[in-house]
Amino acid sequence: MARIAVIGAGTGAMAAAARLSVAGHRVTVYERSETYGGSLGRYARDGFVFDTGPGLLHLPAVYRDLFVKTGKESLEQCVTLTQVDPASRHLFDDGTEVSLPNASRAGVVRALDRALGEGAGARWGDFLDRAGTAWDRSRRPLLEEPLPEDPRMLSRDPYPAVRRRRLLRAARQAATVAEVGARELADPRLAALLDGYALSYGLDPRRAPAAAALLPYMEETFGTWYVAGGMRALADAVYERCLARKVEFVFGAEAVRVSEKDGRAAGIELADGGSVEADHVVLGAQPSPGLLPVPAPVPEAGPGGAPRAPVPGRFVVLLSLRGAREAGAAHRTLVHAVDPGAEQEAVFGGRTAERPTVTVLRPDDPATRPDEDHEAVTLTATVAPHGPVDWTDAALRERFADVVIGRAAEAMPGLRERILHTEVRTPAETAAATGAEGGSVPAPALAGAGGAYLHAGNRTRLPGLYLAGGWAHPGGGTAHAGMSGALVAGLVVEGDGFRGSQ
Repeated sequence: MARIAVIGAGTGAMAAAARLSVAGHRVTVYERSETYGGSLGRYARDGFVFDTGPGLLHLPAVYRDLFVKTGKESLEQCVTLTQVDPASRHLFDDGTEVSLPNASRAGVVRALDRALGEGAGARWGDFLDRAGTAWDRSRRPLLEEPLPEDPRMLSRDPYPAVRRRRLLRAARQAATVAEVGARELADPRLAALLDGYALSYGLDPRRAPAAAALLPYMEETFGTWYVAGGMRALADAVYERCLARKVEFVFGAEAVRVSEKDGRAAGIELADGGSVEADHVVLGAQPSPGLLPVPAPVPEAGPGGAPRAPVPGRFVVLLSLRGAREAGAAHRTLVHAVDPGAEQEAVFGGRTAERPTVTVLRPDDPATRPDEDHEAVTLTATVAPHGPVDWTDAALRERFADVVIGRAAEAMPGLRERILHTEVRTPAETAAATGAEGGSVPAPALAGAGGAYLHAGNRTRLPGLYLAGGWAHPGGGTAHAGMSGALVAGLVVEGDGFRGSQ
């Protein structure tokens, strides 16, 4: 039985901890804050309850596998999952509106044809077919296997972009998300739909490789799910599973250094001066300066050798509303940017957008509201991180919150008159709560672009030290973090010969 110290209590770290404890190891989690869950936070006031991080779950199979492998009770015995239908409603700048059904390719095609004109659905369907090919090509090495020491196999884009022949000139094909939208989708609204998927994950459509097509493919193929009570209920369930498997938690314990002895990880040093000996150390958070005795192997530059842009964060407005949620209201609505290019320039250039893309979440869940005469609504916009933008500036926070509410009102007429209370969460609060630099939220890993969108591998150069969570392979997002926990557990239990799930 090995002693294992886990730094951080996010879902990826807890997923690793539960699996390692089941394998017979003695696991202790050290968390700098006073609670678990990482980005899966919760805010409650006067009977209103909100998620402060992700509000929906994709690829629930990741957590179904975790619960199968770590106990008798299945995921569905611990939380209530429901498919969100429609999966999303979209409002475009020209006034067009479309609702896309959950996990129904044919239904999506029909909805797009009705809303955007004949042929729009077929173009989107053909795009998803190509995205499916990219999924088949990259799924195992990108999501289900540890990142290889030589990741060149993931440096090429798996998306089979359409080659357009041109008279007396070389054939041209899309290499980025924006180019896929312009060249293959051929409708600014379909392009905005694709851009919206990328931006919601913190990716710049102008630079992210075409392989980001995997993101809408995963959502539209495997569905969008809501956890009753909010996503924090999933964090609660994973935490309870860890406790049931005898994982120990120490809160208010900030790790400041991974100690090294005889060429391998030997434990952690804590901010209060204490130290912990361990046979293995799992880092489930973004590495802070000086924490690791070896550098994490992450790309130093973006595509084409350009400096890597700051990773965006999220601006969240939590609204306590008077008045009942109307019957048939969509759970998730995206109000797309008036000028997508200007929004992208702002978000990835360290400024605030004037009329950004805003996601409106309206769960039909009695657990989120005091009674049926009220409603809890969450608004989210992808924004530049804290640093390039000073998100502690009270006037800026108030102004941008007003912009976000104004955009949401386009989807919810009369919204402002219903507001009882507003709570604002910015990247500054994310940084304070999770320790992530600038309150950045990591994006999922992507193949292509020479490997610039890969994350640090789960192995490190120091034997006995492993990386889990959104800042490690295969990247950010609740499902991806859970995958990282499974990969780390496999590496610890089976050694470097571990090649992932079969």
